[in-house]
Amino acid sequence: QVQLVESGGGLVQAGGSVRLSCVASGRTFSSYAMGWFRQAPGKEREFVASTRWSSGSIYYSDYQDSVKGRFTISRARENAKNTVYLRMNSLKPEDTAVYYCAASSQSPPAQAMSQQHLYDYWGQGTQVTVSS
Repeated sequence: QVQLVESGGGLVQAGGSVRLSCVASGRTFSSYAMGWFRQAPGKEREFVASTRWSSGSIYYSDYQDSVKGRFTISRARENAKNTVYLRMNSLKPEDTAVYYCAASSQSPPAQAMSQQHLYDYWGQGTQVTVSS
């Protein structure tokens, strides 16, 4: 089992920045991927970004042009735990959502990194609210 714990959400004004963190503990494996998804009120959960742990390859949503250039995913190993971050700059009210961290034991191919069903483990989510 892998446990994912997110932190860093909160209320921020439009134009501000937030950094989300996700710490993975439990059974970890070198070939997995970790990523971020979000779910806005009344909408389906959608892919934001992910990274492949072994290579550091990074993937961003192709359907959200506004995410690119504003959001940055990164990873680190700290205190023997794998951590993935999502730095969000120039936040907009439409970025308001619950942000979920996810991990995949399958290390999906590049074209599948955005597919939610390939992620085995999910965090509880952290709310990010952007006020106008």
